[in-house]
Amino acid sequence: MSDLRISEIFGPTIQGEGALIGLPTVFVRTGGCDYRCSWCDSLHAVDSEYRDKWLSMTTDEVWRKVTDLSGHKPIMVTLSGGNPAIQPFGDLITRGHDAGYRFALETQGSVSKDWFADLDMLVLSPKPPSSDMVVDWDMFDDCLHKAGTKPKTVLKIVIFDDTDYDFAKEAATRYPQLPVYLQPGNDMPPPADEYDAPINQDNVTDKMLWLIDKVTTDQWFDAYVLPQLHVMLWGNKRGV
Repeated sequence: MSDLRISEIFGPTIQGEGALIGLPTVFVRTGGCDYRCSWCDSLHAVDSEYRDKWLSMTTDEVWRKVTDLSGHKPIMVTLSGGNPAIQPFGDLITRGHDAGYRFALETQGSVSKDWFADLDMLVLSPKPPSSDMVVDWDMFDDCLHKAGTKPKTVLKIVIFDDTDYDFAKEAATRYPQLPVYLQPGNDMPPPADEYDAPINQDNVTDKMLWLIDKVTTDQWFDAYVLPQLHVMLWGNKRGV
């Protein structure tokens, strides 16, 4: 059984964004990513400089931590990162399902795995131009193919500016079958070792109002516009 590289496991807390916003969850955040977005807000789980702080954990060890945190009561488990698709999560998902737990994966769609088909929720988050990353749409399509019809699959796109907004509209047109969740980006992401860095709440509100105005003016009436609720409540604080 392959080990998992884990940056942190925490909760229960609420999901702060996307289709599961507000839902209690335990987060399993992996270490390592094949992307390096310019505005990454989780560098402690991405930058190889911090790899000595990531734990090598077996599926059994991760499972014990999740069940301890949840009091052995089934809960949604959110697999996050970094890019958690890099990790071998198939055995954990199977074990969790046997005990009534559910699993959501958040990934940019750059790595596909057969175990996507066992998820309950697949959140695909293609990175817009402001990230300085380029989406491989063929690989993105393969993620959808591997997931099949079992998990509920959605698009979640971070918006920083007009170019990102146009990218989101093109992505939604490309995948009309997928619900679309839009959220304004965090203009003040923390350095990897400074998670008490301040948040300008007025800026967070202004970006949200700007994005709402864009969507309603364009009559994009089937898009969901949501804040990063965890940023509004806890700023850049980790583990909540």
